[in-house]
Amino acid sequence: MTSVRDRAAKSDAPPPDGARSPAVSPPAPVHERRAITATTVKLAALFWLCVLVSDSLLWGIVGTDPIASAFGKVVLNSFGAALTLVVTALLFRLRAASIFIKVVIAFTFSILAAAIYSVVDIFIYLAMARPAMWAFDNVQFGHTMISSTAMFFGWSCLYVAMIYSFDVRDRERSLALAREEALSAQMRALRYQINPHFLFNTLNSAMGLVEEGATARAQRMMVSLSAFLRQTLELDPMKDVTLAAELELQEDYLEIERERFPDRMRFTIDVDEAALHALVPNLLLQPLVENAVKHGVEPCTGEVGIRITAWRDGDQLGIRVENDLCSIDEGAARPGSRIGLRNVAERLSARFGAASSFETRLTPALFRAEIRLPWAV
Repeated sequence: MTSVRDRAAKSDAPPPDGARSPAVSPPAPVHERRAITATTVKLAALFWLCVLVSDSLLWGIVGTDPIASAFGKVVLNSFGAALTLVVTALLFRLRAASIFIKVVIAFTFSILAAAIYSVVDIFIYLAMARPAMWAFDNVQFGHTMISSTAMFFGWSCLYVAMIYSFDVRDRERSLALAREEALSAQMRALRYQINPHFLFNTLNSAMGLVEEGATARAQRMMVSLSAFLRQTLELDPMKDVTLAAELELQEDYLEIERERFPDRMRFTIDVDEAALHALVPNLLLQPLVENAVKHGVEPCTGEVGIRITAWRDGDQLGIRVENDLCSIDEGAARPGSRIGLRNVAERLSARFGAASSFETRLTPALFRAEIRLPWAV
């Protein structure tokens, strides 16, 4: 098996004899070559059709019968189209080269192709018109050379512009894919910040229940914990879920915590019927509910309420998570590192940008976190 170090050494080694020049493009993917070929054929057909029509109109103005000369023009332009295949293949081969190299190659080819094209034009004229006497006309040949050079160079520039448009589109697609992968990685990193404090306390509580002889409660807690963790790990971080599904998961979490605090915690969920079908990023509420338990229920000795409400507000979905605070120990109820709150804010910002908002409010008796995000079903 080749190690990473071996692969790195191979990548740094000089290319073997006969390797491609850096100016030559690597082979394009098959689907890309097909797309470029199809576009080139269509563009070339349109280009030479325009040349044929313009030739017929211009020569018709100076007295040449466009019908009688049509066959000769078709033959000549077909030969010209065949010449463009040469420069087209060459420019495609050198698509990674600098624009200066492409211009030099295109201009040089245009002069050579124009000379051949002009000579073929003379032979077609002699074959079609069969004049009794004919003498080589330098001026006429020069005019044909100039117009043909412009024509071939124009095609070369048009083809280079087309290739650049494909390259730009590929770069945009690559950037979009990179952004999507980065966003997916960020979503996974944020989603997997499940509070280890919760896991530690749940396991400790289960151990305490076993020591107290409440094995049924301990077993119920561990089964619920296992199901909860399995669900969270199976969720796709880039796939939205309905608010109803998100709330069901939070209910499962709160049921686990209620096993720890059977006499100290109560929770209510009040959601509009329409809001249940709204789509939200999965596990969006998890850090807020964890925060409510950690900073609301744990520090208090009396009963603490946790409330989740959601409603539709025009083209937005509003979600609020509230928890009571201990008046006797207000400092303990204040959020500590605020990792969970930053988690929610960063997910909303990465996903919705300015179309979403996240606000918190702290009073002596209450902590409130409110989310606004675009309505989607």
